[in-house]
Amino acid sequence: MNPPDLTPYLGQITFGGLAGYAVGYALKKIGRLLAVGLGLLFIALQLLAQAGYVQVDWTRIQKDVEPLLDQPGLKSLWERLLSTLTYNLPFGASFVGGLLLGLRAG
Repeated sequence: MNPPDLTPYLGQITFGGLAGYAVGYALKKIGRLLAVGLGLLFIALQLLAQAGYVQVDWTRIQKDVEPLLDQPGLKSLWERLLSTLTYNLPFGASFVGGLLLGLRAG
């Protein structure tokens, strides 16, 4: 029995993997920039609060943010991201593999 000819699919698999890697790499870099931005925002808020210009209700912020950070919420966000990025792609499996490699490398 001869193995199936995968030649017609090699281009799609290669492109999917490379596109996934590029998106994963970019997402990780953007994530780092967002983390730096949030950190700087926190420092600015603390400086303004210490100087008496603003009052920050950290308890309310925590109450509003906690549901976004629980495990089901993060899983749902990841699933929605993958669904959006692989929408209508015939090479979705290789894209996801490349995406994970790009996130790791970034």
